[in-house]
This record gives sequence, C-alpha cells and structure tokens, in this order.
Amino acid sequence: MTDCLYPAIYNFGDSNSDTGGISAAFYPAGPPSGETYFHRPAGRASDGRLIIDFIADHLGLPYLSAYLDSIGTNYSNGANFATGGATIMRPNESWFENGVSPFNLEIQVEHYTQFKERTAYFYNQDKELSERSKLPKPKDFSNALFTLDIGQNDVAAGIRKLSFELQQAAIPKIVSQFIAQVRDLYQKGARTIWIHNTGPIGCLPISVAKVQDPVPGYLDEQGCVKNQNDIARGLNKQLKDEIIKLRAELSEAAIIYVDMYSAKYELISNAKNQGYEDPFKICCGYHGIGYDVWCGNKGNVNGSEVYAGSCANPSTVISWDSVHYSEAANHWIANRIVNGSLSDPPISITRACHKQTGIL
Repeated sequence: MTDCLYPAIYNFGDSNSDTGGISAAFYPAGPPSGETYFHRPAGRASDGRLIIDFIADHLGLPYLSAYLDSIGTNYSNGANFATGGATIMRPNESWFENGVSPFNLEIQVEHYTQFKERTAYFYNQDKELSERSKLPKPKDFSNALFTLDIGQNDVAAGIRKLSFELQQAAIPKIVSQFIAQVRDLYQKGARTIWIHNTGPIGCLPISVAKVQDPVPGYLDEQGCVKNQNDIARGLNKQLKDEIIKLRAELSEAAIIYVDMYSAKYELISNAKNQGYEDPFKICCGYHGIGYDVWCGNKGNVNGSEVYAGSCANPSTVISWDSVHYSEAANHWIANRIVNGSLSDPPISITRACHKQTGIL
C-alpha cells in the first residue's frame, strides 16, 4: 500500500485546532500565547503548535491559514475553518446560549462550500501565476485530507447548563448534527475524512480545580471528574457507531475514526513516566474555587493581584492554560495518533486515503 499524496488539508473544529480563525474574527489572544515556537501570539490557544500543525508537518505540508484571516494567508495547500469556542450544535440551541463561537460546524462547512466555489472561479479567471500560487487547484479538492476535531464545547456547554440525565439525552442529537455535516462534506467531494473523537474533559485542570472535598467516586483513579468523562465517552461511542454506519452509505469515502480520548487520557495517566509534571498543573493562569485569572490577564487571587504569565518550562507541563494543551503535549499526542494505532480502521494518516473493506 502506497503513501497518500495529499495536496491539501481542510480542517474543521474548535480551539483545539484553530490556527487563527477566532482571533481574526474577534479579539486576538495576546502574550504569552505562541511564545515557545512562534515567539509571538499566532492565533493558537497554546504556547506553540497544535496537533493539526504537527499533522501538517508529518505530511510535509505547510501550516494551515485560517479561513477567516485576511493577512498573510496562503491557501494553496488547504485552509482551516476551525474557530475557538465552536460547537457541533447551532448556537441558538437553548443550552448553548452565551459565550460560544457563532461559527458552529454547519457554518464551517458552509464556509468551505463558499471557499471551494470562489477559489475555483478565481483560479480559472486569474492568469497571473503569482496569484494562482496562493489558491488550491480545483482538481485537488477530492484528493485532500479532511480533518475534524470538534465536540468538546458541546460537552462543556451541557455540563454547565444541564443535568447529567439531560446531557446523556442530548448526545444523539449532537451526533446526528455531526454526521449530517460529514455527509455534506462527502456530497461536496470530500473522500478522505479523518475524525477525532472528543477528549477527557473531566481531566482538564479547569474541571479539577473547581472540585472541593469530593465525595467518594466523584473523581476517577487518575483524579479526573468521572461523570464529565462519562459524557465524553458516551458521545464518542455513539459517534463511532454512526461512523461505522456512514461508511456503508458513503461508498467512495475512507472515513477514519481516531480515538483522541485514549491518547490524551494515556498521557495524563502516565505524565511523570513521559517526562511531565503533575498532569493538572497549569502553565499559564490561575483557577480555583471562586476565582479564574485567564492566561495573559491580571486578576485577584485570595486578595492579591496577580498576572497570569507563563511557567518557567512549558515543555514539562501538559496543560497550557487549564483548557488547552501545551505544544509539548500536542506533539506527544500527535505522534501517538498519526501511526493509526488508535484509529478505526487501524491505518496511519499517511495511508488513510485507501478505503478499507471488511474492517469495523
């Protein structure tokens, strides 16, 4: 089996894979974000690169320009439609009100539709090679890799607004919306689709920091909030089941389900053995009972004013800002998933374009 020669990557998601969309649309994140690799804020919720950046590196492609960014962009090798705060569900759903991105997955797919149509038009109209070089070739769309990493904010919104029972009841609707958008991408020509499930949200330091005197069983054996992870796992199971059904329907597609949850949970469970500090340590920011000082901001903690700057060595910390991962952790996770050992079917990303048969 030969390696796939992807001419481009088209990514859809939330802040875990946003390379500048929400910063371009609203207010950009300031220092110290981006300090490790870019040495300046670069539209990413991390001290450096994200998993999608390391995937691009692995495939020999440049980092993706955000679709919503108009400065310094180059779309010849793909585009990133992800935005921080994005959900699978539409923002007008009752439990998603307040504080989420307006660019939910359905809108991101619509942005892709416009992007594909408009770039094809301008590519065919523009006879100047210098301008064409920044646009994707129309024939390359069907050979591109389509990646999706979204769902964490849907789980988080449910945790904030709904009872555990109502969170469980919402999962089928969330999954149905997700599958509808994958089907839409297929109808628009996507043929290799790499889907990340959602991570262990109960292991995020922002979740653990809010726990005081937990009752027995509230935390799991690693110290993560168990019922939050139960919801994430429930969503992931239903998503995987529906993807298996979708493969039979979309006969020309290679659809790969990637167990991001297991990769992240493995890192958190074995943090010290992998060279990291306490997995719940926060590199940038202060969070606890009754206070939140987000990365790069000033605030009050127990009567004292503090500035939430970066820790001394982000490369030894898993969590950058209590919600997002450090560059070092993102690199570890990317290395763990690209070889296909956590994928269904178990195929590496470099060969994901080859449709598998007889594997569930």
